[in-house]
Amino acid sequence: MTTRIYIFDTTLRDGEQSPGASLNVAEKVEIARQLERLGVDIIEAGFPISSPGDFQAVQEVCKVVRNATVCGLTRAVTKDIDAAAEALKGAAHARIHTGLGVSDSHLQYKLKMTREQAMERGVEAVKYARRFVDDVEYFLEDSGRADPEYLCRVIEAVIKAGATVINIPDTTGYMTPGEYGDRIRYVMEHVPNIGQAVVSVHCHDDLGLAVANSLAGVMNGARQVECTVNGIGERAGNTSLEEVVMAMKVRNDVFATETGIVTEEIYKTSRMVSSMTGLLVQPNKAIVGANAFAHSSGIHQDGVLKERSTYEIIDPRSVGILESKIILTARSGRHGVRHRLQELGYSFTEDQFEKVYERFLELADKKKTVYDEDLEALVAEATSAVRQTYELLHVQAVAGDHNIPTATVQLRKSDGQILVDSAHGTGPVDAVYRAVNRIVNVENNLIEFSIQAVTEGIDALAEVTIRIQQGNDVYNGRSANSDIIVASAKAYLQALNKLLDRVTPSAHTSTLAHV
Repeated sequence: MTTRIYIFDTTLRDGEQSPGASLNVAEKVEIARQLERLGVDIIEAGFPISSPGDFQAVQEVCKVVRNATVCGLTRAVTKDIDAAAEALKGAAHARIHTGLGVSDSHLQYKLKMTREQAMERGVEAVKYARRFVDDVEYFLEDSGRADPEYLCRVIEAVIKAGATVINIPDTTGYMTPGEYGDRIRYVMEHVPNIGQAVVSVHCHDDLGLAVANSLAGVMNGARQVECTVNGIGERAGNTSLEEVVMAMKVRNDVFATETGIVTEEIYKTSRMVSSMTGLLVQPNKAIVGANAFAHSSGIHQDGVLKERSTYEIIDPRSVGILESKIILTARSGRHGVRHRLQELGYSFTEDQFEKVYERFLELADKKKTVYDEDLEALVAEATSAVRQTYELLHVQAVAGDHNIPTATVQLRKSDGQILVDSAHGTGPVDAVYRAVNRIVNVENNLIEFSIQAVTEGIDALAEVTIRIQQGNDVYNGRSANSDIIVASAKAYLQALNKLLDRVTPSAHTSTLAHV
């Protein structure tokens, strides 16, 4: 038998408290719509008394959210509860979330109350909130560092006063999963009327244990998890919604739980929250990070391509990601490269593939990641049907505002002869072309030269396209390389090789091409 776990999302309240995160009313409404599509049970839309903007945001969220419960946070103060009740008037399902600290640290230094005074204040706040709504959640701030016996006394009292949900937060992220699980179990065993309320866990990530602590709470009787999209929140953040939900789903054999989350909406929700808050998701973030379903190791790629479950415990489509990524790097093996080329629509003989793979390794040594556009450029060059009368072995160019542009090229002719020459030019590419012309010695006129970045970044592959003319005939050349000079030299040689395929040796007379 599975236990229903309610997902309480506080992205719009606790999440927005992240330093640097700020959402306007329209953005909060849009996120709330998406959270409802995601299937969260409760949306904590804000802290109405804190500002006119928060008050309005809660009001506007109430207008658009029809299925989920909309919650407003308050302190255990009458005016806070009044503000929340007013803001929540339009909600189809409303909840007021109120409470006080319960640790001696909070009571002594922050609230300056005795234990009895704080308990009495909490009871009165719950009773007052019940005048406006039937659903009242009570938070016991800093429960992790509170005296367990006192914690249980307060919980029993506020449930008697009408609290329907009891929030037992690890406010400072101090507890370990074993300790937090024990704390939840202690409450379940020592509060006589605990069965009249839903126990909720709210954990912070100061020690990186928020998700683990929340799951420990679930395993010991909690039926609501409070979390945020991407784990955003004050200090180190809150329990990550996507991580805790997918942990319960993937390891249902351990947790025996179910939620109402439409997991296919997770990635879309993550992207929206990241974009609107300006808080970027780290690449190695579980579930929604750019690398969460990316494989660059040749061993991993080979395994995933043969059977996804060898290295993936989650189907990426189950969280709204269309497919795993095979990241092609110098560590990628033949299987990964061949697979990606096939996905791009290419098929090769073994010899053709080896030529492409050899070029791939050369490029992968120069840049961190080889993209689809890089592969397509490599294929175009490696599989060219043009007879290679001349092949570029080496090119070197020197340029600068106080230097005369000079280039040296080394070519290999189809008969095996190695030829070297140098030349000056108006720029480094012009010098390269002049040096090539001194060796090839074929009449032509350069009529077009263009260059563009194939991919993004400082290590992007540059693709050079040129056109040369002899008489009425025009010949195209194209090459891609991370070095613009190399790409320019190879593109020019490709065009010259096409020209040489069409002319007789006696026609080889010299003129200079200029760039």
